[in-house]
Amino acid sequence: MPEVAVRALPAVSSAVPLEVSAVGNVEAMSTVDVKSRVAGQLMRVYFTEGQDVREGQLLFEIDPEPLQRQIAQIQADLAKDSAMLRQAQANVLRDEANVKQSRAQADRGLQLSKDGIFSKEQTEQVTATADSAQASLEADRAAVEAAQASIKSDQARLAQTNLQLSYTKITAPISGRAGAISVKAGNLVKDNDTALVTLLQMSPIYVSFGVPEQFLPEIRKFNHEHPLLVTASAGQGTATGALRFIDNSVDATTGTIKLKAEFVNGDRTLWPGQFVNVQTRLQLEQNRILVPSRAVQTGPDGKYVWVMDPAKKTVAMRPVTVLRNYQEAKAGEQAVIGEGLHSGEVVISEGQMSLTPGAKVRLLQPANLQSNNQPAANSAGGA
Repeated sequence: MPEVAVRALPAVSSAVPLEVSAVGNVEAMSTVDVKSRVAGQLMRVYFTEGQDVREGQLLFEIDPEPLQRQIAQIQADLAKDSAMLRQAQANVLRDEANVKQSRAQADRGLQLSKDGIFSKEQTEQVTATADSAQASLEADRAAVEAAQASIKSDQARLAQTNLQLSYTKITAPISGRAGAISVKAGNLVKDNDTALVTLLQMSPIYVSFGVPEQFLPEIRKFNHEHPLLVTASAGQGTATGALRFIDNSVDATTGTIKLKAEFVNGDRTLWPGQFVNVQTRLQLEQNRILVPSRAVQTGPDGKYVWVMDPAKKTVAMRPVTVLRNYQEAKAGEQAVIGEGLHSGEVVISEGQMSLTPGAKVRLLQPANLQSNNQPAANSAGGA
């Protein structure tokens, strides 16, 4: 058999990161629909659409005049009730004096009646006068209590109306980015009706994504030791955050578990609603055997590679176990070998279709231990 022209590369041992890749969706950490809490005419808008606003910043103002008139009326009612209270209190003082005098006269009348000086009719008259004075006193005391209750009612109405008046100035409940303004100045608004604007918190921000359930034990294990770092790539920008949330159940329809990572997002790399590529590094595996993924073939019995004997220039089939593929930055895709190869063994990377067991080969390119582009330990990849 003539020699078969092939290209070969050595298997190398390297530290390989174990990473999980997924497609994630950017979510605002807080979303608030700003609504009016009172009805009225929208007088002014103090911001522009798409503007960043601060918590407590004035956004809208509703016409306060109707509420101001109600406050003036309640204050007048409160002054009237206060005057009635003072009058009732004065009546109580007067009636207390009358009761004291009438009770003294009744006591003297009873004594004189016992001595035979007062007649029965005279005694009953002074006693009735004392009872009448006592009843008037009780009535005036009730009037005092009624006036005090009216004052409390007026004060409560005044406080409620002042609270509603404060609602005519609508401020931002959170710091974030304003969306489109749905109601313009001059329109009438109802309380708790259409959202005037929606605010989204942009920094920090969440990225939610799902990973296969078989990764859950390792994710929980490594996240318990320290928050897992998560990288999100969006267009030309890349952001790094930390895993903050693991859902409490696996989605039975997809077999995935939902995760959330928190990103500072100070430079606004991530935008709510955006889809991003997410990578989560679980650990850095040492002494993993790597070969180019194109060197791995698939046969009836599974994965295999062609291994060359450098001394005899012959090849043999070698079954291998491929754990996963690994993509190094700015390099070709590598296959991470679990079993079947050792570091330094030369595998055929091109020309496998013409090979048979024991065939002699001719290298088109000499095997070079450095030609496999050995990956750095801190490089990013996907599994």
